[in-house]
Amino acid sequence: MKKISAISFTYFLLIIFYISNAYAIPKEKYFESPVEGRYDLTLYNSGKSYPAWLEIHHSGTRTLVGQYVGQGGSARPISKINFINGTVSFSIPPQWDTASNDLVFEAQFQGDSLAGWLTMPDGKKFTLTGTRAPSLWRTTEPSWGEQIKLFDGTDLKGWHTNGTNQWIVENGIMKSPASGSNIISNQLFNDFKLHIEFRYPAGSNSGVYLRGRYEIQIVDSKGKEASRDYLGAVYGFIAPHEMLAKDAGEWQSYDVTLVGRLITLAVNGKTVIFNQEIPGITGGALDSREGEPGPIMMQGDHGPIEFRNILITPAK
Repeated sequence: MKKISAISFTYFLLIIFYISNAYAIPKEKYFESPVEGRYDLTLYNSGKSYPAWLEIHHSGTRTLVGQYVGQGGSARPISKINFINGTVSFSIPPQWDTASNDLVFEAQFQGDSLAGWLTMPDGKKFTLTGTRAPSLWRTTEPSWGEQIKLFDGTDLKGWHTNGTNQWIVENGIMKSPASGSNIISNQLFNDFKLHIEFRYPAGSNSGVYLRGRYEIQIVDSKGKEASRDYLGAVYGFIAPHEMLAKDAGEWQSYDVTLVGRLITLAVNGKTVIFNQEIPGITGGALDSREGEPGPIMMQGDHGPIEFRNILITPAK
């Protein structure tokens, strides 16, 4: 067996030292930017406004990355965000768009706000404004009020749609027989506990929007792996830890507790999300005003869906 000389061993130690220290970046060298954070955005075009959301944070020592939520679809990762001379810019590939161009974003950072423009893959251009999203952190535990029956099983009193109404009531069930408008509660809520039961035919898709902003996905998912896109997910953000979908045509249930941004969700009686933070609005939200109370909204534009036993307990 060959002996290792003292000189060779010294060189070996030096190599190990330099390799290990190449990755030992002093804390003061880590990159942080004043633009980092979450923003509630509003897009404007032809006199209409649309909600959107943006998150910016650093990756490693010199790169800004993030995610973006637009009018539809789910949260989309941004591999690089430029921040030069007060201007925030990035581009991301299309998601559900039929056009093949990138979405292009550019805005001026003004302390706690953004102002600029956005161009969609189809070339449609929007002006935009944005403010820092509120934390919604609660410093005390909620005290719960009286339970409210949001749907009485006889008619649609207390509800309205965001377009032509296709919703009907039959045998104590709120039904959307075919794709059409979403249905929205007239009452607004901050923190609450919600129980809701639903049934869909094979292949259908819907969702329950908390405060009209955060969608809990409803979609035919029996046999699927749990993910951020299937039943029991906060769409695009939080996956349930277990897939508990029943067969299409069976009644199922959600039990939700929402306090600030923290959500706990039970699917068919079993908890699948516990006290997780919802980062921001999901696609299809009514607005991006996260600091305000909002309604319960059920999606009716993705296929037939039925609901019953809609019970909510607001915080006092």
